[in-house]
Amino acid sequence: MDRKNAWEKYPQDTRDTIMQFGEAYRQFLSACKTERECTEKFVQMAKDAGFCDIKEIAASGKTLKPADKVYAVNKGKGLAMFVIGQEPIEQGMNILGAHIDSPRLDLKQNPLYEDTEMAMLDTHYYGGVKKYQWVALPLALHGVFVKKDGTKVPVSIGDQPGDPVFGVSDLLIHLAGEQMEKKASKVIEGENLDLLIGSIPMAKDEKKQDGDDVVKDRVKANILHILEQEFQIGEEDFISAEIEVVPAGEARDYGLDRSMIMGYGHDDRVCAYPSFLAMLDLLEAPRHTGVCLLVDKEEVGSVGATGMKSRFFENMTAEVMQAAGQYSELALRRALAASKVLSSDVSAAFDPNFASVSDKKNTAYFGKGLVFNKFTGSRGKSGSNDANPEYIAHLREILDRNEVSYQTAELGKVDQGGGGTIAFILSEYGMEVIDSGVAVLNMHAPWEIISKVDLYEAYRGYQVFLKEA
Repeated sequence: MDRKNAWEKYPQDTRDTIMQFGEAYRQFLSACKTERECTEKFVQMAKDAGFCDIKEIAASGKTLKPADKVYAVNKGKGLAMFVIGQEPIEQGMNILGAHIDSPRLDLKQNPLYEDTEMAMLDTHYYGGVKKYQWVALPLALHGVFVKKDGTKVPVSIGDQPGDPVFGVSDLLIHLAGEQMEKKASKVIEGENLDLLIGSIPMAKDEKKQDGDDVVKDRVKANILHILEQEFQIGEEDFISAEIEVVPAGEARDYGLDRSMIMGYGHDDRVCAYPSFLAMLDLLEAPRHTGVCLLVDKEEVGSVGATGMKSRFFENMTAEVMQAAGQYSELALRRALAASKVLSSDVSAAFDPNFASVSDKKNTAYFGKGLVFNKFTGSRGKSGSNDANPEYIAHLREILDRNEVSYQTAELGKVDQGGGGTIAFILSEYGMEVIDSGVAVLNMHAPWEIISKVDLYEAYRGYQVFLKEA
């Protein structure tokens, strides 16, 4: 079944809206490279749009009514937003669920060491990465140190003009004979993804603070001195830090026609961003309560207190129902079971350079709009949510009626591999769930690529879903 290129719906003189939407997203992607940064940005935007913290609503005793807007933050690394609908919440919610974590390198808890007068940071990769893609790149440090007194010290080095950058070195081709014979999974080992961060030794006349001994590991000592001077943190503060190593630099327009964006973290901020904006567009009470759920830890199995497998969303839904005067345990269970969800996560775009891994009849293409994956999982649909045809038919009707461009896809040929999202977790409540999102090239690489028109059609599709599903 051939789907028309979405660009063709927009004559040349009407494409400014798409380009402007893409530019706003490009700036967001450049500024928000961690889940904490995304959450902070979204919370500020939500407040500016009139959303109130559910904790404040609960403390005040205010009763929520249709069109009221509330949000809840999950430990600074996730967010749930609700716009109260006309129908009782027990009748179900329309939920857009996306994740805001991305593959990266994380600093270990005891990362700083010196080797041959070079200061290094030891890392542990996060999520599914091709390790060889992370060498010989300019990298930045983003995150937070938390001191013993509870003080939080945010750190962002490598993305502002004049900032230094860091990197993982690679072996020169002249000496790489043995390396080039290895499998791609072994060319770069995980334990060798260490960051070079300095090479100047502390002056020899500097003394330890607790005595007269000459400082050992003087390059490391110099780095610690810089950290103390600039951030008031010491070596032990790494123990309670969350520092992420991400590609340095802005997202960029891609292609002579500027039809695409290359950036770090499209997976899955390219779905989180339009989902969030679609929620801001709910200026009046929708029929069913609208929800935007942005979670952490999807790339490592949705585990932990900030992942989808936590009880955060269930608990916050209970809080919202209580504030609306609608809570009971049975009503909460009914609300969850009656809800409809777009698990908004990216799909693999067809790549002519690697055509053999895709079934051309069932793959996602740049320019064809919002992507629906009836199922994900791997091989025999293992670990997958498999959406019901009745639900898909309903989505087809509302999207076609609103002239939203969309396509259907699978994640590669049947025996090639596969993947998963948060869809199966939400479906365990009995919700109707389907994966939907934006097609991505270079998925999980440091620099991924998306089409601006697909981003815009996802935004339009999410708007329609919240209002009409």
